[in-house]
Amino acid sequence: MGFLGDADIDHLDIAAVREVIDAMAGAGLGTGPGALLHIPDEAISGSEIAAVLAELEDILESSPAPEREWPILESLFGVEILAGLLRVSPVSVRRYLRGDRATPDRVAARLHFLAMVISDLSGAYNDFGIRRWFVRSRSVLEGAAPRELLTDNWDPDEPGPRRVRTLARALLGSPAT
Repeated sequence: MGFLGDADIDHLDIAAVREVIDAMAGAGLGTGPGALLHIPDEAISGSEIAAVLAELEDILESSPAPEREWPILESLFGVEILAGLLRVSPVSVRRYLRGDRATPDRVAARLHFLAMVISDLSGAYNDFGIRRWFVRSRSVLEGAAPRELLTDNWDPDEPGPRRVRTLARALLGSPAT
């Protein structure tokens, strides 16, 4: 969702977590739970950090941030492919990217859904692999490609998109890529 900026985090420590929390707070997200991680290091237990991170994850899951998600997804897919996945016109994508038009809620929900899927895939695939993941047929989807389940005026809560997300999330626990 763009809260890491250009940072290349090779290990997770409290400083890295605090940077993400500060970026989230700048976007108006997670200010309550995130504040708990700004107390002195010795006063924070591992279980408290885990609880705060779980709460922040829930907040991110349910909080679209189109102004942060548009540039990231456009740089990954390009305007044409992203427009196809979102089922909007390339002209609209460019307008949303420039901020000429506010992103409608239904499009913001789809954009956020794609950002969450990308987040799930990014630990297993590079950018090229992520793009291919959407167009390759999958046996668990009865031979359909994930892109094929994002049809017409799709909604993230519909069965097809939920199956796409479940498939992407399965990679989080898989030792194989």
